[in-house]
Amino acid sequence: MASYKLITYQTESGPRTGFIVDDRVFDLVEATGKSGYATMLDVLRDWDAAEPAIEAAAAKAGTGGKPVASVKLLAPILAPPTIYCAGANYTDHVIEMAVRQNQEPDPDPHTLGLKAWHFIKASGTVTGPNAPVTMPETSKAIDWEVELTAVIGRTAKNLPLERALECVAGYTVGNDLSARDLGQRPPIAPTSPFRYDWLGQKCFDGACPLGPWIIPAKQIKDPQNLKLTLSVNEVIKQDSNTKSMIFNLAEQIMQISARLTLRPGDLIMTGTPAGVGAGRGEFLKRGDVVTAWVEDIGSLTNTMV
Repeated sequence: MASYKLITYQTESGPRTGFIVDDRVFDLVEATGKSGYATMLDVLRDWDAAEPAIEAAAAKAGTGGKPVASVKLLAPILAPPTIYCAGANYTDHVIEMAVRQNQEPDPDPHTLGLKAWHFIKASGTVTGPNAPVTMPETSKAIDWEVELTAVIGRTAKNLPLERALECVAGYTVGNDLSARDLGQRPPIAPTSPFRYDWLGQKCFDGACPLGPWIIPAKQIKDPQNLKLTLSVNEVIKQDSNTKSMIFNLAEQIMQISARLTLRPGDLIMTGTPAGVGAGRGEFLKRGDVVTAWVEDIGSLTNTMV
């Protein structure tokens, strides 16, 4: 099987789907002869047929195509149907936040019979690799969060744990940017159920950098053993491994699909490790260059403006 990376890239006529082999970009529609694969959502909705067609095209790619450096990469999925985000899902992150708040860390939620905790990030927050992110004027505490992001390629409902990963088409890198100072509504009492504002904290234009490509699931040996880092201006802030997740990806898929039908193009952002700005009282500034990296997938860089 030829190794390849799935991309969405900019052309004079608009976004196009493509794949990369040996640092050369090939137009996916032209290479496969499938006119219905114009967008990544089209590809993912037909993943069972699209995957072997792309594999065959990648195997025959040869020396054609364009250099990657000559192409502007966009977010691999421009408008995901739903973006599920796991909160408090790394042991080291839970510990760092407990220390910050001068509290004892919560026990492993498995021991309490709890399930993974997810929130939804708006589809319109997605932006691509190397795109500038305009910091909202309403926030002074924009934080970073590198996340392994699973891309759903098959409709899934009530998947058992042992089959949960079957619905995953591939993986990409996500950065769950968060406006920490907009997560609460100060006039509302701390004990009120109306105190918290997840939309304000997690959703603003550019709050979900994604990319630079999708690596097919077949090419990732074990999603639960991948190093991941995040740097700000080349200084490492986060440095961990996906094996430190509290709820692994299969558990997350099983639990989400028991409540909601997962559909092609949906994303699952699987949580972030220790090293976030909120843990150290440090936040992003205009001009900061943020690079999120996941082993065997790639690097995602954005500049705050």
